[in-house]
Amino acid sequence: MLDTVDIQRQLTERFGENTLIPQITADGMPTFWVGRDRVLEVLKYLRQDSAPAYRMLYDLTAIDERARHNRPGQPGSDFTVVYHLLSLSPVAEIRLKVALSEADLTTPSATGIWPNANWYEREVWDMFGLTFDGHPNLRRILMPPTWKGHPLRKDHSARATEFEPLHLDPKRQDIEEDALQFKPEDWGMERESEDNEFMFLNMGPNHPSVHGVFRIVLQLDGEEIVGAVPDIGYHHRGAEKMAERQSWHTYIPYTDRVDYLGGVMNELPYVMNIEKVLGIEVPERVKVVRVMLSEFFRITSHLMFFGTYVQDIGAMSPIFWMFSDRQKAYDVIEAITGFRMHPAFFRIGGLAMDLPKGWDRLVKEFLDWFPERLTEYKKAMARNSMLVERSKHIGAYSQDEAIDWGITGPGLRATGVDFDLRRDRPYSGYENFDFEVPLGTNGDCLDRLDVRIEEMFQSCRIIEQCLNNMPEGPYKANHPLTTPPTKERTMHDIETLIAHFLTVSWGPVVPAMESSTMIEATKGLNSYYSISDKNTMSYRTRIRTPSFAHLQQIPLISQGGLVADLVAIIGSIDFVMADVDR
Repeated sequence: MLDTVDIQRQLTERFGENTLIPQITADGMPTFWVGRDRVLEVLKYLRQDSAPAYRMLYDLTAIDERARHNRPGQPGSDFTVVYHLLSLSPVAEIRLKVALSEADLTTPSATGIWPNANWYEREVWDMFGLTFDGHPNLRRILMPPTWKGHPLRKDHSARATEFEPLHLDPKRQDIEEDALQFKPEDWGMERESEDNEFMFLNMGPNHPSVHGVFRIVLQLDGEEIVGAVPDIGYHHRGAEKMAERQSWHTYIPYTDRVDYLGGVMNELPYVMNIEKVLGIEVPERVKVVRVMLSEFFRITSHLMFFGTYVQDIGAMSPIFWMFSDRQKAYDVIEAITGFRMHPAFFRIGGLAMDLPKGWDRLVKEFLDWFPERLTEYKKAMARNSMLVERSKHIGAYSQDEAIDWGITGPGLRATGVDFDLRRDRPYSGYENFDFEVPLGTNGDCLDRLDVRIEEMFQSCRIIEQCLNNMPEGPYKANHPLTTPPTKERTMHDIETLIAHFLTVSWGPVVPAMESSTMIEATKGLNSYYSISDKNTMSYRTRIRTPSFAHLQQIPLISQGGLVADLVAIIGSIDFVMADVDR
């Protein structure tokens, strides 16, 4: 983490002492409040001129502060806009906040600085009702156009039982259908050129090649794509809202279902974030088990990508072979955790249980089986002339474009940007593992495929090191706020029994704090930004997912291509809609 004093000195020298108000946070990230009249100046400076330059707008979100009681040292605010910026080299983060009064919920748009601010600002408008002056098309993005209210406000209902029963009579059905009609003029598109009329085509939300309930409206000149408008929100389930009514402990299973192919990889930033705030240091055995299971899920997720991408290109058989390999990986995961896709195995302070007898034999059998198979897949499929022809120089973007749009993970490394958080800012003991970071050169579909294939080889390498160097020791930290506490301590006396009962029922009381933790997930950088109001549940949970940022770039990388190219582009992004809509 960058020295807060140094970046504060730079900002003070540039903007004066009265422009910024520092805030102490549990994660140690430099955090400053800035007035909305100066926020764009500060953002531009941080992007271009500070040392280091925070070139990526990593996240942009908001907080409804009206029901929050514990805000020591913070300016008065009814709603707060939060900008999370990232420098890749050196790895450094900074958080800027803008306080807004309920009487005037307006702040300038950052779309002129970062193009990826577009969707983030639309999401904040949709969820909180905050307006961004200068935004090119501020409209709902996750909720239907006819939705009343803003769901992440504290006065908005959280449960279905709090709403009136839905009655979709013919009149209301006509209203809803009319609201969903695509009007090109709303998106700055023309219906015709001097020579001919454009065709507007719905691709999705029920088309198999869009990989979920995802819609893209295409502006076509024959087969050539002139423009594209991605339309998300069909999968929205309110995962961030759910966190406000679940205890810190009982929310863990919900995280599995965000990137539902990532399994425990979703749990890791969440539990690490809480452990950071509570001061829990987990045993070395816990760290290694977490790494091992995370890499297993990286393999299963990349295998799903590989199989479906080849299927999108036109080959049917490979996906069935890869499902067989995924099942072998899931056999190991199930033997260790008890579940396959959604284990909910990590706990605040450790694991749900220790490794079972025979786990090492199962892991070894997988390592003996899989790498040879993957080598054959690479030769037979990734170097197939048809696949190469359909993938090379298709959907390409540069390193600067990737950073401007918030692309992370394999999609960023495919451009040649040598950045992997596991190596560049290790967590959970990754500094103890020997692995390489695969890179591409062109940033096209083929590079995105090749990077993920090589990452599976590296995951096997990491898993083998876990197998050969698994430490002895407990599977939970000896800390009073480990949740739930170890069962062995429960029956000592009535006090330990009561403590166990309360911890399991309500979970720990987390001090009033703000903290964010980031990891290198299967599809890119994933983080949880948690705010506690000294309670047993979260006041605000922000889930930053890679897929949301990645889909926003589709219009840029598809323009000028063919519809057939778009199928390959969508497949190469590797997303799941639950990771987009949350």
